Amino acid sequence: MNKSILGLDKKESANLVDNLNGLLSNFQIYYQNLRGLHWNIKGKNFFDLHIKFEEFYTDSQVKIDDIAERILTLQGKPLHTFADYLETSTVAVGKDISNDVMAVELVVSSLSELLKIEREILDLSDKTDDEGTNSMMSDFISEQEKTIWMLNSWLGK
Repeated sequence: MNKSILGLDKKESANLVDNLNGLLSNFQIYYQNLRGLHWNIKGKNFFDLHIKFEEFYTDSQVKIDDIAERILTLQGKPLHTFADYLETSTVAVGKDISNDVMAVELVVSSLSELLKIEREILDLSDKTDDEGTNSMMSDFISEQEKTIWMLNSWLGK
């Protein structure tokens, strides 16, 4: 048998590590977008959105660390350069966004992309019997689905 110290198949774990590195890259872009939105938001919704974007990027910092530590737990190596993140990510980069609606729409589209990746990882981790990754993805998914609903309500959708 080709099992890791965690009792997981090494080849399947390596595949999960690759996918988790993709998620890590996308979270890093999402995080940086949130920082830019926090800094650059303007208009009548400034106070509410400035605080909300800070809440989101603070939460993202925790998730980024959790993802990287899960990669290490699976005996992988987390990506850690912006070059790797830009090469690997699919979340759109938001630049110079100060309009409230455009900012919230970027967050919604970013979260939707993260959900897609997380669901793929959830499927893989379920097939691999990797309950640690499975649990993490389930927690991320339920939280982000609720955030999308709330942001879409703010947008009037």
